[in-house]
Amino acid sequence: MTDRRITLAGLLISVCFLAAAVAAAILPESVRRGVWLPVHLALAGAAGTAIASVLPFFVAALSVAPPMNGIVRGGAIALVAGGAAAASLGVAGGIVPLAVAGGLVYLAGLAGVAVAAFWPLRASHGSRRPLVVAAYGAAITQVALGVGLVIAMLAGVQPIVEGWALLKPAHAWLNVFGFLSLVIAATLIHLAPTVAGTRIAPRRIAVVALAGLAMGAPLVALGLALEDDRVARIGALAELLGAIMLMAHAIGIWHDRGTWTTDPGWHRLTSWSLLAAPAWFLVAVTLASGRILWFGAVPAAWSLGGIAAPLAVGWVVQVLIGAWSHLLPSIGPGDMAAHADQRAGLGRAATGRVIALNLGVALVTLGGSFAWTAGIVVGLIACGGTIQTSLAIFVDAARAGRVPMASRRPPAPAVSGG
Repeated sequence: MTDRRITLAGLLISVCFLAAAVAAAILPESVRRGVWLPVHLALAGAAGTAIASVLPFFVAALSVAPPMNGIVRGGAIALVAGGAAAASLGVAGGIVPLAVAGGLVYLAGLAGVAVAAFWPLRASHGSRRPLVVAAYGAAITQVALGVGLVIAMLAGVQPIVEGWALLKPAHAWLNVFGFLSLVIAATLIHLAPTVAGTRIAPRRIAVVALAGLAMGAPLVALGLALEDDRVARIGALAELLGAIMLMAHAIGIWHDRGTWTTDPGWHRLTSWSLLAAPAWFLVAVTLASGRILWFGAVPAAWSLGGIAAPLAVGWVVQVLIGAWSHLLPSIGPGDMAAHADQRAGLGRAATGRVIALNLGVALVTLGGSFAWTAGIVVGLIACGGTIQTSLAIFVDAARAGRVPMASRRPPAPAVSGG
């Protein structure tokens, strides 16, 4: 229960980062540095903290290993969250020492996550999903390299500063595709079947998906660092193949899904979110890989603004909402009655929320591609409103789980004696 409470606490911190990202989106452009601040609060902050919270939890479950000491688990989450906040504020405010300190703290947190996830494997009874666990290890290695690059640049390491035009997109590929997307993809391999109510059966497309995603980002980053078009394009093709196979895996899970007789709203929210998210990931990878394939290993081959909506909202945020909504009644506090109450609350207006979020992402993506300002504005309103509503519902459900079900019901009328 201690490990579950730590995991839930980390998810609540992640909720706060996501709320901050939505708020940052309405700041003046000069303050938020275009899309940089809201995207980094959502990705490094919300997603990074969520990963630090659930990755050791999932590894222990998949490997039948005892969870790590609670102090290490909680310390790793605190370091990742604190480092992300400090780095975001430091870069946005032009405070270089704060940004460097934040990056170093974030790296320390990642080291803590690695220890919390992999140290207990010494006492495991054999991993039931070794490929997933290996993908988690590859993802942590890649983000350590990506964060290390930006720390070196901010610290003024001359070779990094001189080559930053190409190392900046390499840093982005390692962090966004090599870390966040690989961890999310590996998690969906075993979480999506659970949400859909089907068996977690070995699927060859899952192996191909994780292999492609594990190789794609480091090859692109290496190609950019070496200014080698061939290596970068091979990496882009591997990433694209991985995204296609992940989408095929999601479709296969949807085809095999179970039939639910209770909590229809909650099941729609979780299953639809985890089906739509890989589709947006495929859109983001297609756009990012397409630039590498077209331009080669040059600075113009990377554009965050062009993929921000499908990547940050359609992929990462949508997975967070779906995963949070599934995990809260599963590992959160409360008895069976309280969890049933949570599922009912989390499923409120599920259909409308999922449609609004995905419609908003589509409008922002199309608006950015065709300079359609009205579409961007309407899309941002739809995305922001849906995210804030989902966060409010999640927090309310988390609070409800701490109150015993009986105490939330009207007291039974007194019966007088005869």
